[in-house]
Amino acid sequence: MKCIWLGQAGLLFEFGEVKVMVDPYLSNSVAAVNPRNYRRMPVDERFLNIRPDILVLTHDHLDHTDPETLDVILKQNEGILVLSSQNTWNHVRTYGNDHNYVLFEPGTEWTEGKITFEAVHAQHSDDHAIGVLITYENKTYYVTGDTLYQHQVIEDVKKTGKAIDVVFLPVNGVGNNMNMTDAARFAEAIDAIKVVPVHFGLFDELKPELDFDCKKKIIPQIYEEVRL
Repeated sequence: MKCIWLGQAGLLFEFGEVKVMVDPYLSNSVAAVNPRNYRRMPVDERFLNIRPDILVLTHDHLDHTDPETLDVILKQNEGILVLSSQNTWNHVRTYGNDHNYVLFEPGTEWTEGKITFEAVHAQHSDDHAIGVLITYENKTYYVTGDTLYQHQVIEDVKKTGKAIDVVFLPVNGVGNNMNMTDAARFAEAIDAIKVVPVHFGLFDELKPELDFDCKKKIIPQIYEEVRL
């Protein structure tokens, strides 16, 4: 297994020959809506040229479901499995192009070969936001999506009965996301073995390597493999 951080909350997993992309934001479209949220790091065009086998979209916000990024990924390719939360699914399926658009809500599972995806609740300003548990070769990788610390979210994860080997979670503390203190508490509550903070550094100057008080943390570097 290989994982590359694409910046913000974007991730690229390679499970054997299967490429899974989660919430890629590979443009500067958010700056047009809020100029303060301009990219601090340029887009690496290499990742726009990758055709994912599976695309996961956790909620319908620009930095997670980005039309400029999807115009490349979905319009220039065919036959991608797209697992998307309800508000995202309502419009992303209009891209057509023989992609398989699956409405992915909490409690829904999808098995693709040796990989299992399970949606869980996320507490965010998109009322249908989800997190996703990805299980491969007896290890589970939990991408929380954008979420606050909330008991239902924690209980949803625990009810799956899966041990969390790695959690990827937001730490920026704005836009209805956990701050670093609550992210550390959340990781402890779900008993994650390894903790990867995301959703920092692209629109801000946060430094979780200094300020995220979590002994299990692994600090990712944008466009580089996360050493899990």
